[in-house]
Amino acid sequence: MLDSQELEVTTDSSEAIEAIDRFGEAFLGYRKDAVAILDGIKADPDSVLARVLGAALFLFGETQLGRAEARENLDAARAGVSRANDRELAMLEAVEAWFLGDYETVMARHEDIAARWPRDLVSAKLGQYHAFNRGDSRRMAELSIRALEANPDRAYAHGMAAFGFEQTGDLQRAEEEGRLGTEMSEHEPWANHAVAHCLDAGGRLDEGVEWMHGLSQRWDDCNSFMYTHNWWHTALFHLDRGETDVSLDIYDRHLWPIEPTFAQDQIGAVSMLTRLEMRGVDVGDRWDAVAEYLLVRVDDQIEPFLDVQYLYGLARAGRDAAADQLMANIGACASSDQEFQRADWAEVVEPMARAVLAHARGKWAEAADGLAAVKGEIYRIGGSHAQRDLFNLLLLDSLVRGEDNEEAARVLQGRIRARISIPWHHQLLAKTYDRQGEYEQATAARQEGERKEMALTAWSGE
Repeated sequence: MLDSQELEVTTDSSEAIEAIDRFGEAFLGYRKDAVAILDGIKADPDSVLARVLGAALFLFGETQLGRAEARENLDAARAGVSRANDRELAMLEAVEAWFLGDYETVMARHEDIAARWPRDLVSAKLGQYHAFNRGDSRRMAELSIRALEANPDRAYAHGMAAFGFEQTGDLQRAEEEGRLGTEMSEHEPWANHAVAHCLDAGGRLDEGVEWMHGLSQRWDDCNSFMYTHNWWHTALFHLDRGETDVSLDIYDRHLWPIEPTFAQDQIGAVSMLTRLEMRGVDVGDRWDAVAEYLLVRVDDQIEPFLDVQYLYGLARAGRDAAADQLMANIGACASSDQEFQRADWAEVVEPMARAVLAHARGKWAEAADGLAAVKGEIYRIGGSHAQRDLFNLLLLDSLVRGEDNEEAARVLQGRIRARISIPWHHQLLAKTYDRQGEYEQATAARQEGERKEMALTAWSGE
C-alpha cells in the first residue's frame, strides 16, 4: 500500500496506513496527534514501519521510561524484518542506531533514504533532528536540500531547508525559504521558527516581535514543544528590547506550565528564567516549580544538552543533593566504556556542567574559567545557535559578576559587533568601563544604549 508520501508500506491494513500518515503530518507539523501511530500498531502489530515510528515516538520523549517502550517496539519490528521492504529496513536500522547512540549509523541510514526515496520527509526530518542534536549543521543543511529538491510542493520541506540554512549561516536563503514555507501553509510552525532565528541573528528586534505575534494564533494546535518554543523565541525578542515584564508575562502564560513533564518544555523554562535573572528580574518561586519536574531527570543522561540545563535548574532551586547526583552521573558518562559519545561527555559535557554548576552557586571565577575553556566546543552538545547562546551569556555574566572587567568588555564588544541593536549590551559595557575608570568610554556606551532604546518601536501589546 502507498502512504501519503507516495511511498510503499508493507501492510494490508488501511487503518495502519492512516495512522502512519497522521503520525507523519503530526511529526512534520508539530501537531498534537503523533500518538496516532499507536492506533496503527493496534491495527497491524506486524507492520515494521508502524513499530519503528512507534519506537521513535517514545524516544522523542527523551526519558529512560520512553526508551523501555521504544525497545519493545524495536524488538517487535526486528522480528518481522522478513516482511519489510528496503526503506522500512533502513528506517528500522536508523532508529535502532538512535537507541544505541550510534550517530554515524543513524545519519548513514537517513542519508541513504534521502538518496533513494527523497519523497520521505519523515526520514529527512528525523535525520535533521539527529544532526541538530550533535551540532552537525552541515548535515542538517545537506539533508534538507535533498528533501527540498524532491518536495518543492510541500511547505514542510521549505521549513526544514530554512532551518538548515540558518544553522549554517546562510541567513538570506534561510529567511527566503522560511517566509515561503509560511506563505504556502498556515500550519508550518517550523518555517515561522526559522525566520525568527534569522531575525534574531540579525538583531532585527522590531521585525521579530511583529513576525512572531502576527503568527502566534497559528500555534494553538501545535504540540507543547512547538507552542512553547515559538513563544520562547518571542520572549527573547522582548527581552532584547528591554521589555522584561513582557517576557515574564509570556513565560507565565505561554511557556510554563504548558506540558511540564516534557523535557524540551523544561529546558525552555530553565533557559528563560536564567536569562531573566541576568537582566535583574526577580523570578520569585518559579525555580521551585520547575525543579519539581527536574528531579526525575537526574538519572536520564539521554542528551547532554538537556542534562546541563537540568543541572542548572536544580542548583538554582537549591536542590543541592539532586544537582550533585546529576553532576556525578555526568561524570560517570564521561568515564564510562560506552562506545558512542564518550568523547563528547568527557571533553565537553563534564567540564561544561561543572562550570554551569559553579555559576548557579555563585562561584564566578570558576564558572568563567570553565565556560571559557569549552566555548569553542559547545556546539558538540547540540541545540541551536540561539539556544547555545545561553552558555555564552553565563560566561559573560560570570565575568561581569566576578569583575573581570577587561575580559567582560572584550566579550561585550564582540556581541555588539554581531548584534548592535540590543540596548542591554551597551548598558552592560558602560558598567564595565565605569569599573575600569574609563569614564568617557562608559558615557559613550551608555548614550549608545539610550539611542538603541529610542530606535525601538514601542510595544502596544499582543
